[in-house]
Amino acid sequence: MSTPAPFQATLNPSLKSWIDSANDPASDFPIQNLPFGVFSNDANPARRAGVAIGEWIVDLAALEQAGLLKTPNVFGKPRLNDFIALGRDAWREVRIALSGLLAHDNPTLRDDAALRQRALVPQSNATLHLPVEIPGYTDFYSSKEHATNVGCMFRDPKNALLPNWSEMPIGYNGRASSVIVSGTPVRRPNGQIKLPNDERPVFSACRKLDIELEMGFIVGAGNALGDPIACNDAEQHIFGMVLLNDWSARDIQQWEYVPLGPFNSKGFATTISPWIVTLDALEPFRTATPPQEPQPLAYLRHDGDHAFDIELEVTLRPEGASKATRISRTNFKLMYWSMAQQLAHHTVAGCNTRVGDLMGSGTISGPTPDSCGSLLESTWNGQRPLALDEGGERGFIEDGDELTLAGWCQGDGYRIGFGQCAGQILAARSAAAE
Repeated sequence: MSTPAPFQATLNPSLKSWIDSANDPASDFPIQNLPFGVFSNDANPARRAGVAIGEWIVDLAALEQAGLLKTPNVFGKPRLNDFIALGRDAWREVRIALSGLLAHDNPTLRDDAALRQRALVPQSNATLHLPVEIPGYTDFYSSKEHATNVGCMFRDPKNALLPNWSEMPIGYNGRASSVIVSGTPVRRPNGQIKLPNDERPVFSACRKLDIELEMGFIVGAGNALGDPIACNDAEQHIFGMVLLNDWSARDIQQWEYVPLGPFNSKGFATTISPWIVTLDALEPFRTATPPQEPQPLAYLRHDGDHAFDIELEVTLRPEGASKATRISRTNFKLMYWSMAQQLAHHTVAGCNTRVGDLMGSGTISGPTPDSCGSLLESTWNGQRPLALDEGGERGFIEDGDELTLAGWCQGDGYRIGFGQCAGQILAARSAAAE
């Protein structure tokens, strides 16, 4: 099926906006991006939908009220779920309409001073909120490099990958209630820790707090209970992508994960970026997935390219430091299992998904120490601490540290960015007596 010309026009790398900051090649939010989020500001504290463009937010509720978007009053809501539930055709129609309104030669919004004042809000004056109501959260384990590193660290290096890893996307059901938006502080968790020479565990604040550099995707069209999503159809069910930091308490995890897997070590916080970049915006950056051996079973096979060339990095800034240290640089295209395969496998047994469900990719690591997506790997469980640019070192995260994830696709003279996914660590609450 051919792609409609109006949609193709939104991807034109030479397209410019009358909003000057959107034409900066270093901006995360050019007119080719148009990511969706939820915001409020002092002038209007109501939470509502917006699109990022340069240094501004387009108030979609204002455009809807003015009759410039043909949507049924979905953008004045505090979450994007009602809009997402309209389906792919509606997502694309809104994208095409916004691209036209913001194009450099379109006077409709550009020359209407009163409407422009209502509809454009500086990002610097806005508060960004969790963009969707998240009914469910699943986290996968789909980077071969990450799984191999962990397997070598805690098992026999000759058999780092368990037999099922190369046959299906491994995942676990996470805690949707503790997904938070970028900028929300994260409290260091308490829990049971089993020290190497002790017979029994102690109750303590986490001593090995870590990040996991991930991407997440938002389900845009669910499936009925008992009705699996086919792999070749799976991307039609995905609205867009966010950056995701799956904060991890490694010492709590090491003690609790046998026999059923992560629990408290993963349930205290998961941070996502506030802007959802649609798959439509990412279309020019499709690329092939890594070779899969053995060939997946039939239900996990799909045609064409299903990876995306997204550059990723992590920085760490200690409290009071003037400069952050980059501690990782990698790329989403390295993921062994694609988003489509993850969603197809998630539903193959009959599991139903819902609009707004969040699926984490799992830690994204590359082949070198500086491309590891977790401190567990890059410091080899704290044995090889990383040097910080302003002095000091880190084996794991300390109180006051701010960790920031960033991601972008580099186009010809523009970039499709995800903004930031950041969080600062607060000290643990006083532990109860053991």
